[in-house]
Amino acid sequence: MTNQHPITPPLELLDKWNNLSLSNKEILVIAAQWGADQELAACCEWIKSELRGQLRPAHRIAIDLRDARRPEPPSLKEQALEELTEIGCHYIPPGATERIDIIRRALEALPE
Repeated sequence: MTNQHPITPPLELLDKWNNLSLSNKEILVIAAQWGADQELAACCEWIKSELRGQLRPAHRIAIDLRDARRPEPPSLKEQALEELTEIGCHYIPPGATERIDIIRRALEALPE
């Protein structure tokens, strides 16, 4: 699995659950509990690392925690600029630099 979400059970654990003499429903419950435990542990770790010695309102902490655990995917504009930067790291044939600069400026001018 590529780009595996950090809460996705590892293949070894999936194989272990699959080899148990349980119904699909029981395996789904075990998997859901495992995922919830992983998420809770990650949230607790985030709170410990992010809030050490800080005083912030509870609602701000909740918003920051949600943003940290469920980040918004990059916009198409952000993805395009990232890809353009990646292209710029490789050999560019003569004359292509100006074309890439035009594309970059056009992307940067677009609203999010």
